[in-house]
Formats: sequence, C-alpha cells, structure tokens
Amino acid sequence: MRDFRKLKIWELAHLLVLNIYEITKLFPKEELYGLTSQLRRASVSIPTNIAEGCGKESNKDFARYLNIALGSLSEVQYLLYLVRELNYVSEEKVSVLETNANDLKKMIYSYQSKLSNT
Repeated sequence: MRDFRKLKIWELAHLLVLNIYEITKLFPKEELYGLTSQLRRASVSIPTNIAEGCGKESNKDFARYLNIALGSLSEVQYLLYLVRELNYVSEEKVSVLETNANDLKKMIYSYQSKLSNT
C-alpha cells in the first residue's frame, strides 16, 4: 500500500488545487456555478484520483487512476486557457498555473511509465 502524501505528483497536484481555489476567488460572481465550479472540481479530481489509485493493490490499477487524473488535468489546462481568453485573471497568474499543470502532466506520465515497467 502506498501513502499518497509521500508522492511528489500528489503534492504538486494538491498545490495546483490550492492555487486554483485562490484564482477562482477573482472570477466574476456570475461564474460561481459555472466556470468557477467546473475548474475547482476538475482540479480536485487530480489529487483525488492519485490518492485513490494509491489505495489499489496492483500497479495496473494505480496506473488506471493516474490516467483518470491526466484526463482531469487536461480539462484544467483547457479551462485555464479559457480563463485567459476571458481575461478573468492576470496573464501572469494564468501562465504560472499553466506551467505548473504542464510540469505535473510530465511527472505523472513519467511515474505512470515507471509503474508499467515494474
């Protein structure tokens, strides 16, 4: 059994969620049940699936949950693109989150690859 809190990919995913919650506070109030909710739910899904996968016995099962996390991460990346297009948050803040999301995606792919080799 793995402890998800010891995984760098979980730690970075968790930090991404915290940062997304911060920026979504800046969104227009009419987006509370739209884009704000969607971006928050998609981001929370990433570390949640990493944590859930850690509870699985086989590497194959864990890799499947990492794949789901990658899907949610792609959704977050699109929503960040949309946020940029709508000018809801400064270019600088969105760029930092996009860089973090790209780095996390690479790390998850790498970790997933190591799982399939063991």
